[in-house]
Amino acid sequence: MINKAIGKSGEEIAKKYLEKQGYKIIETNKRFSNLCEIDIIALDKNTLVFCEVKTRRTDNCGTPLEAVTRTKYANIKKGIYLYLKENPDYKNFRIDAVGIVLKPAVTIKHLKNI
Repeated sequence: MINKAIGKSGEEIAKKYLEKQGYKIIETNKRFSNLCEIDIIALDKNTLVFCEVKTRRTDNCGTPLEAVTRTKYANIKKGIYLYLKENPDYKNFRIDAVGIVLKPAVTIKHLKNI
């Protein structure tokens, strides 16, 4: 349960960060199946951004972005194709990843177009 709470707090931090960067949040926690959930879907100007958020209490055991594995990336892509099938008006899109470390101080690393 504590991991879910950490993940939710990280997603809130990422959402606020993206909004400050000028992104318009469209959806959060969009689920397509048991394998695929996209944490944040947002618009960056005319580009649809599918954002994976990874949060860790500390980076003692590795960075949050190291948790975006090939399998996770493949599942995200499956969700993207389903989303674009439901929303064919979007032509430009990309996948971003946001890594958040909570302690000793909150740090945010945003990788665009992974």
